[in-house]
Amino acid sequence: MISRPTLSRRGLIAGGGLLLSGCDRIVRQPTIEGWVEGAAGLHQPAQRLLLGRDALAREFREAEMSPTFRSNGNTEGDAAWAAHAADGFARWSLRVDGLVKRPLDLPLTALKAMTQRRQITRHDCVEGWSAIGQWQGPQLGQVLAMAGLMSTARFVVFHCADKTDDVPYYESIDLIDAFHPQTILAWAMNGRELPLEHGAPVRLRVERQLGYKQAKYVMRIELRDTLAGLYGGKGGYWEDVAGYQWYGGI
Repeated sequence: MISRPTLSRRGLIAGGGLLLSGCDRIVRQPTIEGWVEGAAGLHQPAQRLLLGRDALAREFREAEMSPTFRSNGNTEGDAAWAAHAADGFARWSLRVDGLVKRPLDLPLTALKAMTQRRQITRHDCVEGWSAIGQWQGPQLGQVLAMAGLMSTARFVVFHCADKTDDVPYYESIDLIDAFHPQTILAWAMNGRELPLEHGAPVRLRVERQLGYKQAKYVMRIELRDTLAGLYGGKGGYWEDVAGYQWYGGI
């Protein structure tokens, strides 16, 4: 049973997420765009204060999984990604670098050999749809621990193989979300290898945030001390081009 105070807190944050995210056609209006950017600074501390930094996103039963699960965003990567896809990602590897002590190049087999987490969660898209699916992969925290973070590392940036209008897709999160137990590098979806249109070979699942934060086609993970100087400087593709909030918490 959910207590009334819990309902109130969840309602407040859910409402805030809806108000602050919006659909792309709404957020691109200049007055709305500026308001979204300004409100983002209030949303992150509010969510973490009310829910707690370690609070888990709701997990579901297999019987509750959606019969269909739309693919969000782009449905393929660049030419280099296509070459890897053609041979089943046998020669693909995930690069982990930046402010780390031990840069890594992890093939898909290495990610599969790590301790796995399987979770059934709901994907909430800013376009107004949701779907429940099962994801499997190692926790991002395991990978970062292998690399060893330098003391100056503050942000984790995901460089992706897909592009929109020749602009590479990327996303970023802070270390609190990076080491959250439900933040995984998913290589499997609904009991099988991640489909190409859903971001194969690996996509991010950061379950307490909205769909645009779930980076697909991840090729490289970079640890940085600042997001300044990286593309538009706001920490993600949609944050740069449409004023989406950097912290897309739900």
